[in-house]
Amino acid sequence: MIVLTLDTSTPAVTAGIVRADDFVTLAQRVTVDARAHAERLTPNVVAALDDAGLTVADLDAVVVGCGPGPFTGLRAGMATGAAYGHALGIPVHGVCSLDAIGVLTRGETLVITDARRRELYWARYRDGVRTEGPAVNAPGDVDPGTARAVAGSPEHAALFDLPYCEPGYPTPAGLARAVPDWSDEPAPLVALYLRRPDAKPLAARK
Repeated sequence: MIVLTLDTSTPAVTAGIVRADDFVTLAQRVTVDARAHAERLTPNVVAALDDAGLTVADLDAVVVGCGPGPFTGLRAGMATGAAYGHALGIPVHGVCSLDAIGVLTRGETLVITDARRRELYWARYRDGVRTEGPAVNAPGDVDPGTARAVAGSPEHAALFDLPYCEPGYPTPAGLARAVPDWSDEPAPLVALYLRRPDAKPLAARK
């Protein structure tokens, strides 16, 4: 089964082609630019398909990271994933983007990504399985628990007195591995914002 994987929950604009039978990444294109989610995602998809020698007609499913992440970035990735699924008539599986990092870790691991506003998105994992989270907190309020390493944002890993381990961003293979059961009918895509967007209706400001 050939799967298109997408994630825009972090500054990495990720598109990949994965063979889900053995989670081999056939091609990937990643642009690290927090302001380029909408501009770079579709070109990255086209380039990844070309690198793999495939076309959209070869795709059997789509996997998209649903966050947690910033509102604008998540919207770009999820809307693109849903559009591919609708146009091609193939299932679209939404997964927690932190799971796409954590599923590739071993032992007790804290996974963190930048939530802006001097906060972090985080979750804890044991041998690739999430045991707590996802949540959003100030770094001082994130309890690493029994974690022996930190994965995710390398810029923020130094806030914890623990060794750093890869991956730093959700990867195509991690996104595919985070799907709990390929045979299940995918649930509707739901963004994991974990907090309200900055923009508020005029009535709410009064």
